[in-house]
Amino acid sequence: MAKINTTDLIASLKEMTILELNDLVKAIEEEFGVTAAAPVAVAAAAPAEEEAAKGPSEVTVYLKAVGASKLAVVKAIQAITGLGLGDAKKLTDVVPSVIKEKISPAAAEEVKAKLVEAGAEVEVK
Repeated sequence: MAKINTTDLIASLKEMTILELNDLVKAIEEEFGVTAAAPVAVAAAAPAEEEAAKGPSEVTVYLKAVGASKLAVVKAIQAITGLGLGDAKKLTDVVPSVIKEKISPAAAEEVKAKLVEAGAEVEVK
């Protein structure tokens, strides 16, 4: 049997349809007892582990309690969210309430600091 050189093999692969290539991959997996998906799964697991070690990339800031100075907290919420005064007051009337969602942990710490300075009790999750 004559050996096929690399150039001829690549040329024949270019002419195949997706279904034919899929059948070829399955045949190679069966013939040699390998799987094409295993290296991808191992490579994908490493970044997921690194991300879990770093912590969350997005967090939510919750108002847990208003504190003694409700007006200061309402003004802080208004400045942070850009809401009107009435909408900001509604957030302080129903606690716990979400102040900011899906923000970076650094931004969440800034928001938390502003609200704590105004006298509120805040939680970041």
